[in-house]
Amino acid sequence: MKPVTVATIAEMKRAEEKIACLTAYDFCFAALLDRTGVDLVMVGDSLGMVMQGHASTLPVSVAHMVYHSSCVARGITRALLVADLPFMSYQQSAEQALANAGRMMQKGGAHVVKLEGGEVMAPTVRFLVDRGIPVCGHIGLTPQSVHQLGGYRVQGRGDDAAQRLTTDARALQDAGASLLVLEAIPSTLAGDITRALKIPTIGIGAGVDCDGQVLVLQDMLGVYPHASPKFAKNFMSGQASVEDAVRAYIAAVKAQRFPGPEHSYT
Repeated sequence: MKPVTVATIAEMKRAEEKIACLTAYDFCFAALLDRTGVDLVMVGDSLGMVMQGHASTLPVSVAHMVYHSSCVARGITRALLVADLPFMSYQQSAEQALANAGRMMQKGGAHVVKLEGGEVMAPTVRFLVDRGIPVCGHIGLTPQSVHQLGGYRVQGRGDDAAQRLTTDARALQDAGASLLVLEAIPSTLAGDITRALKIPTIGIGAGVDCDGQVLVLQDMLGVYPHASPKFAKNFMSGQASVEDAVRAYIAAVKAQRFPGPEHSYT
């Protein structure tokens, strides 16, 4: 099968074909996701919680991300690899972001780098894109800003907050982002943003109308020892193997059976 590229996922949006994404942090799970047909593999800074046992993503370093991304890169031949820029690795300046994005691609094997933040980050996105770095934006609940947000709370409720997120989404698209993660926002708002954008949206707790879906692998398998968020679903339940669970997840995303209303916010 041909490798998935940013052009592939753009065409999937135009064709209204849902995009299936899961996180991975090591070679073995990356290879499993790749052979099951996941379109995007995301090396999230969520590894700080599910791999390292921290209470947030904030302790994750660029070195951690490069290490885990390089492990994942060796396990995939088809999927698009999106890797996070961790906390304080891109906020200081566009030049800082470029240096660390370069490390993620050169040493970590990433195809796309992801950064959090809305309109304020648009100049940095443009700076990276103009220099050949594909970028995935991330708005809504941005885990690196958990303390500023007052916890892991739904974002975008109310007219002013919804307009702010819509403005953020357009600014990131106009800056050249190739795709956009929408996390923990009302499903109606996520659908409106998705229809307004030309670039694909990947939802996590943002309803079924996004162009694609992502879950943290450990949440999808039901192995994270702490409480999972409302938007997660244990696909391992009733399955004989991890591979069967992943295939069930992909099928549910493609058929728009996941997320259901019980995994979404109003």
